[in-house]
Amino acid sequence: MINVNPQWYTKKWVAISLHILFWTLFIVSPYLLRISIEHDSSVHNEKSLNNFYLALFLTNVSRALVFYLNAYLFIPRLAYVRRFGRYMGALVVCLLLLIISDQLIYTLLIPGLHFKVWSYVLFELPTFIFIVMGSTAFRVIADKIREQQQAKEKETENLKTELSFLRSQVSPHFMFNVLNNMVALARKKSDLLEPSLIKLSSLLRYMLYETDEDKVLLDKEIEYLKSYIDLQSQRFGKNVDIQTSFDPITDGFVIEPMLLIPFVENAFKHGTGLVPQAQIETRLKLDNGQLNFCVRNRFNETAAWEKDKTSGIGLTNVKRRLNLLYPNSYSLKITREDGWFSVTLQLNLH
Repeated sequence: MINVNPQWYTKKWVAISLHILFWTLFIVSPYLLRISIEHDSSVHNEKSLNNFYLALFLTNVSRALVFYLNAYLFIPRLAYVRRFGRYMGALVVCLLLLIISDQLIYTLLIPGLHFKVWSYVLFELPTFIFIVMGSTAFRVIADKIREQQQAKEKETENLKTELSFLRSQVSPHFMFNVLNNMVALARKKSDLLEPSLIKLSSLLRYMLYETDEDKVLLDKEIEYLKSYIDLQSQRFGKNVDIQTSFDPITDGFVIEPMLLIPFVENAFKHGTGLVPQAQIETRLKLDNGQLNFCVRNRFNETAAWEKDKTSGIGLTNVKRRLNLLYPNSYSLKITREDGWFSVTLQLNLH
């Protein structure tokens, strides 16, 4: 499969410049090479010399016409539809017309020249083959680049659509959890309700106005995680032992927004309730651009692993987003052993 980088070639000015350069070199080349046409001393007078250059120019224009006829007419309408017999016939006709037109041009402009048809055919055939091959290569490569561009654009649109869908699934799941926190605080008539609502407002502002970007600063994502964990801590109080460790972030690393929260949400969803000695640990460390993020929670080994319609959506989505956005740049390990459910993510942020 041909794999061509279309970025530079598809610029219009580059394509035009290449065409101008090619035909300039092609038209100039006869002045640098001897042609297989015998001429007498009359060519050396000024008028004959001017006519000779005019003849060269006209014959080269006819070759340029063959180039573009092959590229834009013969190949798409004959070769691409597998009408190879007609295609070869069209090329032979073009070759014959070139020879006839050249003979007519030289005869009219330079009467003193002796035009040898067979020797001229031997001279013209390699040039004609070169023009056809160059024209064919131009057309095939141009079409391949166009196909790759269209495929890339389609892939980009599909990726944007899929990521938007995945993010939209993260947000409602988060909202259900946080609103449950607010309901619990309201029932308790807790003084923490007002600061919790302010913190929730800050989280919603982040979700609505900053997660539309392709990337966000890592420290903002961490601040979002801390606020979410604080809200959950207020909800569960001493019923759940919540431990966190976030290394300070000084470098301006960026990350896909809402990428880490599903791991924390999952821990609070399955690590609370009927879990004896409920405990949730969250650790984040950044080492030379390598993000190490670990979330683990105790779970009830004697109880059946509870699943509902939304269970696992968060982890499934985040796996898909990692595959789309960080291919070959991450390691995700999920384990269940010794009463602990652990998720460890290593992500290269360079």
